Amino acid sequence: YEALGLMSGKRVLSSKGNEQTTLKFHQLCIYCFFGITAGVVGGLLGLGGGFIMGPLFLELGIPPQVSSATATFAMMFSSSMSVVEYYLLNRFPVPYALYFVIVAFIAAIIGQHVVRRLINWLGRASLIIFILAFMIFVSAISLGGVGISNMIHRINQHEYMGFENLCKYDA
Repeated sequence: YEALGLMSGKRVLSSKGNEQTTLKFHQLCIYCFFGITAGVVGGLLGLGGGFIMGPLFLELGIPPQVSSATATFAMMFSSSMSVVEYYLLNRFPVPYALYFVIVAFIAAIIGQHVVRRLINWLGRASLIIFILAFMIFVSAISLGGVGISNMIHRINQHEYMGFENLCKYDA
């Protein structure tokens, strides 16, 4: 509904002011598809869709500050549901979590201050795009590295990894 409003001119992107969007029907279909895919992939992987929505918002022409804030806000819901789930399963070490909350809060305040000063010094908001791209890259490499490391360790220890023997089934 919102996409059709954008296409017909009844709705506008508030980040672009009164400027009309020139989106075509096939572009809206693609963006809607990517939005649904971002939600599904984010839900399946536990990302909250933020890593997928951030670049998608930038592609839509939304300013980097708005894109980053909106993607982070969307990830908050997925993360908070995971916290509730772990707490209900009694797998949530409260002192450990409080320590990380304090460290993350302080790091977020310092990071926000440093990035704001860098943007004012450089005069370019595109720094946020580069930070977002770098964080996605580091996350992907780290996640892959940890997964491969765990898999190699389990193979060396001859641990069961959840795979069934394909040869024991009759065709």
